[in-house]
Amino acid sequence: MKLVIINYGAGNIKSIQFAFKRLGVTAILSNDINTIQSADKVIFPGVGEASSAMQMLIQSQLDIVIPKLKQPVLGICLGMQLMCHHTEEGNTQGLSIFDVNVKRFANTVKVPQMGWNTITNLNSDLFKGINDGDFMYSVHSYYAEHCNEAIASTNYQTKYASALQNNNFFGVQFHPEKSSNKGELILKNFLEL
Repeated sequence: MKLVIINYGAGNIKSIQFAFKRLGVTAILSNDINTIQSADKVIFPGVGEASSAMQMLIQSQLDIVIPKLKQPVLGICLGMQLMCHHTEEGNTQGLSIFDVNVKRFANTVKVPQMGWNTITNLNSDLFKGINDGDFMYSVHSYYAEHCNEAIASTNYQTKYASALQNNNFFGVQFHPEKSSNKGELILKNFLEL
């Protein structure tokens, strides 16, 4: 299996690579368009600030390539947020793969949300073997609003979409690579889609 992690300068790439290595798969890091297009599965990671990450995608023309991918694609954290229509972070237009906007948590809660929280309302093969109420590890100040494309939700200040799906595109707000055995199972399920 050819698994490619998009390397565009805004990734928590090492921990994702190690997680797949534990599953027996060597992930290729690349920003090469042909390499990404020819992958069996694609990981779209992201850590950092939305507008500068989007600029890096635009500079490498990945903003045009990613929405046209036909194989399963998994966006993680900022990667998922950039797949949405718009984010309040830096007033940034996203890739509009998911028809939902990304908002900032209000200051009525500790921002960023950092640590373990539950995922519920699971509705995808991505969550095979995962139970409603299992804990995942998150670090984020922005969230995708709850919407029709939500395949999991989490409560923190409000109910939000902690995972999204539109056809071959999946996104998770939490970090499966840092979420112990259950997170690793989600990555395994993604490989088996």
